[in-house]
Amino acid sequence: MAELPMILILAGLAAYAVLGGADFGAGLWELAARGEHGAEVREHAHQAMAPVWEANHVWLVFVLTVCWTAYPTAFASIATTLTVPLFIAGIGIVLRGMTYALRSGHPTPREEGALSVTFALSSILTPFALGACAGAIASGRVPVGNAAGEPFGSWINPTSLLIGTLAVACAAYMAAVYLAGDATRAGLPDLARAFRKRALVSGALTGALAIAGPLVLHADARPLFDGLSSGAGLAAGLLSGLAGAITLALVYLRRFEPARLSASIAVSAIVAGWGLAQQPSFLPGLTLDEAAAGDATLTAIAVATVIGFVVLAPSLTLLFRLQLAGRFDEGEEDPQVVPQADAPIRPAIPPAAIAAVVGIGTAVTFFAEGLLQGAGIAAMLAGATLAFLLLAAPEEEEGAGTPEGK
Repeated sequence: MAELPMILILAGLAAYAVLGGADFGAGLWELAARGEHGAEVREHAHQAMAPVWEANHVWLVFVLTVCWTAYPTAFASIATTLTVPLFIAGIGIVLRGMTYALRSGHPTPREEGALSVTFALSSILTPFALGACAGAIASGRVPVGNAAGEPFGSWINPTSLLIGTLAVACAAYMAAVYLAGDATRAGLPDLARAFRKRALVSGALTGALAIAGPLVLHADARPLFDGLSSGAGLAAGLLSGLAGAITLALVYLRRFEPARLSASIAVSAIVAGWGLAQQPSFLPGLTLDEAAAGDATLTAIAVATVIGFVVLAPSLTLLFRLQLAGRFDEGEEDPQVVPQADAPIRPAIPPAAIAAVVGIGTAVTFFAEGLLQGAGIAAMLAGATLAFLLLAAPEEEEGAGTPEGK
């Protein structure tokens, strides 16, 4: 029971890194949008993320709530030691929301420029600050106690700077892959080429940071390095590297839809690797068992999570289905596109196969140890990602009633 909330926290972090990360990355590309197509790039990034950015933050709220309730001592230690970067991240999230709201009021060109810069800077500061927090926890710089750690040294160090930079690079990478796919779906070849190039460059940069990371960890956070270079942590790292390489190949071949999946797996595996490398320790001198609340509280968390998922899943499914189907795109529907209502919907991967992957992964995670446990968690994350993409996929088949199939 003590490990269950941590599994939920890691799953929530993976979802936030994949979905919220792409949202933050879109803001970074707005800042970098210059030249002939700069205005088009900024507008496309804004329009693609506007319908979903607020929903993506539900995962951060979920993570904070579960951590606060299930591991109160650890949460208090983290929140008081890392007050500064958490404050920066919170301000960044608020500023992003403000810019989305103010943009709907038809600002002047000068105001639009100020809003764009604010949006872009907050999109960089927030993932960096959250990544620095993760680096502080992973490197053992958050001791148990009320504000027991250094207010600045805890998160300004080689490991935190590395993970913060990697978080920004991953966000830019995810956003470029998603925006290239959205541009292709919307019939905007110039923007698709622009974001394809951005995806290849940012993907190569992210890979370089991930490869150089162990060198920093070896010198600055040896326990974390040892966890990531052996056993289940190593398996998660290899899975992330393989999925990242596949994503780059798919983007190069302009297969953006499957690239969404492989990119999601690559980022999720990084989160899983962190958890596997650090177990059973939560904070220095504090294990998961010692940090966990009572069994009654942990049971209530599990029940509340199930109820919340039943309530929330249909809404999120509908939202992302509409988004991926292009129902929020501006402009009139193409009159030449004739929907085929009688065409059967045949997902590329059968739901039974996805359920089997999740079931086997769950069983292996709870009953195996070491490398097999890492493979089980990877299977659970992969199955969850496949299930999400299946639920959120556009209703029409590729080649049936779509512009690509004409």
